[in-house]
Amino acid sequence: MAALAAALVVSPVLAQQAPAAAAPTAAEADAFLAKAEKALFDQSIVSGRAAWINATYITDDTDAIASYFGAIDTKQRVDYALEAAKYATAPGLSMETKRRLTLLRTALTLPAPTTPGAAEELNDLATKLQSAYGKGKGTLKGQPINGSDIEEQMGINRNPDELREMWVSWHDNVGAPMRTDYAKLVDIANAGAKELGFADTGAMWRSKYDMPADDFAKLTDKIWAEVKPLYDDLHCYTRTKLNEKYGDAVQPKTGPIRADLLGNMWAQEWGNIYDVVAPQGAGDLGFDTTDLLKAKGYDPVRMVKTGEGFYSSLGFEPLPQTFWERSQITKPRDREVICHASAWDIDNKNDIRIKMCTKVNGDDFVTIHHELGHNYYQRAYQKHSQLYLDGANDGFHEAIGDFVALSITPDYLVKIGLLDPAKVPGADKDLGLLLRQAMDKVAFLPFGLLIDKWRWGVFDGSIPQSQYEKGWTDLRLQYQGITPPVSRDETKFDAGGKYHIPGNTPYTRYFLARVLQFQFYEAACKQAGWKGPLHRCSFYGNKAVGAKLDAMLQMGASKPWPDALQAFTGSREMSGKALVNYFAPLQKWLITQNKGKSCGW
Repeated sequence: MAALAAALVVSPVLAQQAPAAAAPTAAEADAFLAKAEKALFDQSIVSGRAAWINATYITDDTDAIASYFGAIDTKQRVDYALEAAKYATAPGLSMETKRRLTLLRTALTLPAPTTPGAAEELNDLATKLQSAYGKGKGTLKGQPINGSDIEEQMGINRNPDELREMWVSWHDNVGAPMRTDYAKLVDIANAGAKELGFADTGAMWRSKYDMPADDFAKLTDKIWAEVKPLYDDLHCYTRTKLNEKYGDAVQPKTGPIRADLLGNMWAQEWGNIYDVVAPQGAGDLGFDTTDLLKAKGYDPVRMVKTGEGFYSSLGFEPLPQTFWERSQITKPRDREVICHASAWDIDNKNDIRIKMCTKVNGDDFVTIHHELGHNYYQRAYQKHSQLYLDGANDGFHEAIGDFVALSITPDYLVKIGLLDPAKVPGADKDLGLLLRQAMDKVAFLPFGLLIDKWRWGVFDGSIPQSQYEKGWTDLRLQYQGITPPVSRDETKFDAGGKYHIPGNTPYTRYFLARVLQFQFYEAACKQAGWKGPLHRCSFYGNKAVGAKLDAMLQMGASKPWPDALQAFTGSREMSGKALVNYFAPLQKWLITQNKGKSCGW
């Protein structure tokens, strides 16, 4: 104690005697960036391998290893981010250097403060939360059921009591126990963000988009305003159909929709209940992708091979042999893994992989095309320096595979031999095709926005720990118009039942991706000379589209995202207008169907 007291007294005196540090120069800033990028590149490979092992083989030991390397990674990034802030005001910096310093300063998802032990505690908490999710289970008919199986059951089960059981047990078993640890994590990350000069962690996340944080929040609100009328029309129609199926006691004709009835644990995508909402006549598309895959004897590896074939048809090189040797394509029988689908780039070169617990169904067929989009993007920008090894913004990274998956049209299914040409649905089925797409693409929009709206509120304190559950439920009601199947109180933590919360993955990227994919798709179809209805366009096999796409992908994060968007679409503005154009025939029909109904909630 005496030594500590002496140190507290002496340190300020020593600081006063030290000579003033010379102002940093532009040359020093460039030298610092070169050093930082090399160190970050090398560390990312080690940390990536540790994270891969942990995600595909969850044990106490791999948790400890992932946390150990994660702490090293976090401390390194915090140190470089703090140092980058010192160089940011150096005179004579080029625009390129200024941008690289900003990228370095905002590179962290969870910044730890420089307080001794903070990085270790932050990573211990993050690892614990993610692993708790990976090992989480709900129940069905009183029997335990794991995460991937409960997701599947939520999509096919139509018994409202069993749906309620699965929903409640998942959120109670998985989310609620995380509440205290998550609050601790928020406090530590906020302290780290403040040391980096940000108001809080949410403000730091919003500063990654080549514009001020507040301007980015306004941009997301502007896009939501463009697409909200379409969502409201879909919500009204879907609620009517659910009421017709289940009756007033389960789903009333007015007000919000019960969250567990929408075919998905989080009510984020509603395509699994298409059979409930399908319009008579036009609703029967004449085929089901899941049935087609099973009839043709597809297994998970063949599904991935087919996804690779789409990108090959655009002129991209085949996936490396190591992809097939090292990816986790199916769920191992002998161990716990994180089944949430993800794409990995282990060495920042060619060691690209996917991690899935693939099932032979239409949803996973789409997911494969999506995840491979990440891998092809990662490989395209590999020649850049470390700070540019990323998408133009994180929404771009998610949108690439999604816009390719929009090309999973009947025309594409015929070309790859899955669908009999005689069974291609005619023009009279267009409303059915569009409604099936909207149940996923449009239904997702408010969910994609509210996840981070909730976290931004948690980070800035407007949603305090004492109101975590209320804040979550209120936003779900405000944006999605849904309500839990049972009442919830502040002993719960339903947000933790969604992977990206305990996994600490910023979510606005998925909202942006839903918008960008339609901008990319509309541009690709114009480039391909498509003349028919936009929703039937497939650019499969069009190498001219592939070449232009590759040019954008190769840019990585080396230019501001408006430059990358312009390179492929000709526009510099993210907008929901292409999405609304795609669904225009459906919206017209929905408005007619909803006449006389009390829409809204």
